[in-house]
Amino acid sequence: MLHLLFADDRGVVYDHPTLAAAVRSGDALLAPPERPVALPEGGTLAMLPGRRPVGIDPATGALTVLHEVRVGRRRLVPHAVGATLPPGFTRTFLPAAARASLAVTGSTPILPQWAYTAAGLGPDGFAVFALRTDRRRHWSPAAHSTAELPGLVQARLDATPNPIYRQLSRCALEWRCFTAQNTFYGRDEGAIPSSSACNAACLGCLSEQQEGMPPSSHERIRRPPSAEEMAEVALHHLTTARGKVMVSFGQGCEGEPLLRWKEIARAIRLVRARTSRGSIHVNTNGSLPGALGALCEAGLDSVRVSLNSAAPDLYRAYYRPVRYGLPDVVRALKAAKRGGAYVALNLLTFPGVTDRSGEVRALCRLVREARVDQVQTRPLAIDPDVYLAVARRRGAGGPPIGIRGLVAALRQARPGLVVGNFSRARPERARGA
Repeated sequence: MLHLLFADDRGVVYDHPTLAAAVRSGDALLAPPERPVALPEGGTLAMLPGRRPVGIDPATGALTVLHEVRVGRRRLVPHAVGATLPPGFTRTFLPAAARASLAVTGSTPILPQWAYTAAGLGPDGFAVFALRTDRRRHWSPAAHSTAELPGLVQARLDATPNPIYRQLSRCALEWRCFTAQNTFYGRDEGAIPSSSACNAACLGCLSEQQEGMPPSSHERIRRPPSAEEMAEVALHHLTTARGKVMVSFGQGCEGEPLLRWKEIARAIRLVRARTSRGSIHVNTNGSLPGALGALCEAGLDSVRVSLNSAAPDLYRAYYRPVRYGLPDVVRALKAAKRGGAYVALNLLTFPGVTDRSGEVRALCRLVREARVDQVQTRPLAIDPDVYLAVARRRGAGGPPIGIRGLVAALRQARPGLVVGNFSRARPERARGA
């Protein structure tokens, strides 16, 4: 039996002696319909303050809300516990918590932007409800945030006054962004922040949040860098890095790179005039099809477009786009494909919403229509009830088929489609297909 976890006010985690763990899919609380996996290396438990844990009475199978619990001589009001996952895993269920305590108003705080995953305690330790969706080992948490990183960062800052490296030093050391860290390690995918402005106001934005929401987990670069500054960073990484070498514009610590497409295009041309090594990639919301096409003409060879749904109303409710919509995003995907780029979707997944049967059909149709090469399944980092408040009456309907069912359907949607979590460098693309 997977035991229910709960925490006290100090964040100390306990397992319940009799109740089994339940899980959540959308608004539904239920007994786990699948086996959990061991909490992966790099994963961690997370307390959900103000949410009451929900377990299952093994004698009756009934859902039980844990309002109060005795620990030794103490009586305490428990908080629900979930987990966060390392890169390479996609959650399949949300933590179960008492519905009455889940209102996002009143005394219940809005949760920070993490992808909360159902968890419990099994006979071999902590376990989570997740699916291993990418086994590429170079993104291992053990290879990042190492003791040598601060020295590598300082050495690069001493070598050049380029302001991009100052921003990346914060990303690497304060916010522990693996892509930023790679820039200093000199390996694999390196980061190039390029924009301080955005044309969307995403509900779960990591770099800029409206009043009343939890603080942003990152801060955007304050001054948009010049084409020459971006080219310097890209050229150094592409010519000296080892491994699966690529550079990417558009990081979590910035706005939308397509708003600066002219400067990025110039940077790409400057780089490609000096080296043909490695891949040049952009992470984008896909709002400006013409701009993305122009970047491909300049030498961009890889694109990842962020998406939460193929239904216009649910897309609009989450991204809150300014002067663009989902049809523009679809046109951008097709423009990138015509331009010869490797095209990926950054699919923000949410159990009970993204895996609705209607949503799955619409996503598979989009994959085929736009001839997408890869779908990266990325758990949406947001308070579950903040997202459900906008998702309940929007999007394509139908019963959930489960995140595992979603992944299986995507893999069958188009021959050669790659489903994973990380962008592919040039040598990997044909091999992955």
